[in-house]
Amino acid sequence: MGYLFTLPVIVSLAVFLIGPIFYAFFLSFQSFTFLNPEGAEFVGLDNYIQMFQDERFRRALLNTSIYSLGVVPVQVSIALMLALIVNSKIKGKTFFRVAYFLPTVTSTVAVSVMFLFLFKKDGLVNHFLALFGIPARSWFDDVTFALPSIMMMAVWSTVGQFMVIYLAGLQDIPDDLYEAAQIDGANRWQQFWHITLPMLKPTTFFIVVMSIIGTFQVFDQMYVISGGDGGPLDATLTVVLYLYNKAFKDFEMGYASAIAFFLFFVILILTLIQRKFFGEEMRM
Repeated sequence: MGYLFTLPVIVSLAVFLIGPIFYAFFLSFQSFTFLNPEGAEFVGLDNYIQMFQDERFRRALLNTSIYSLGVVPVQVSIALMLALIVNSKIKGKTFFRVAYFLPTVTSTVAVSVMFLFLFKKDGLVNHFLALFGIPARSWFDDVTFALPSIMMMAVWSTVGQFMVIYLAGLQDIPDDLYEAAQIDGANRWQQFWHITLPMLKPTTFFIVVMSIIGTFQVFDQMYVISGGDGGPLDATLTVVLYLYNKAFKDFEMGYASAIAFFLFFVILILTLIQRKFFGEEMRM
């Protein structure tokens, strides 16, 4: 009888989550478009093979990897530093906690539009850099600087979320450990290196995994900044943006599904590698 109470949830998950996942996996082996569903054709692994022959997909994968490698370490380092600051006995730490967290609750689209104004040729950033003799440029229209500018925006807008998680981790560390270390003559750096960092490893693992998943799934910032085409010259084209364009602009649903599952396996492999690395560190 009790199973009947779980039936609505099971049906909802089956219809809106598990079912679409299996259907997308099925479509990844089809040449399929919603404009002509009767013309669907089984193509085996052709969609997956096509990905590696597709120059724009390889560019999107490269951009996404660069974005992840640039954002994740900076994001995690700054989040830890901010958490240490707001966890100390400084004055006004409640204000700083709110100030650092505020960008996280701001709409990504609003943040993207704000950065478009800040980084345009006559924007505030160029006015500031002009004080040091640096010539003005349209950052998001420059092939070299478009992606790094979006990376800066991503770090600024999401670091507060991870700061809060680190803050919770810091407050779970028993004070006894620090008191014992002080009695043994450990300075602040030694306490941080031998107590804080090891005790934060589960938190760091969680943050790194979430950060990598977030960076590999980046879409909205790229869509708003580039107008949806990944420009200039594909400099801001990411895997999810390319997937979206293939699915909903070119209507190649089979190919888009194959890209989605490729991205899923990339994230899964990265997560397993990190789990092994952090697991071994914990046993040390």
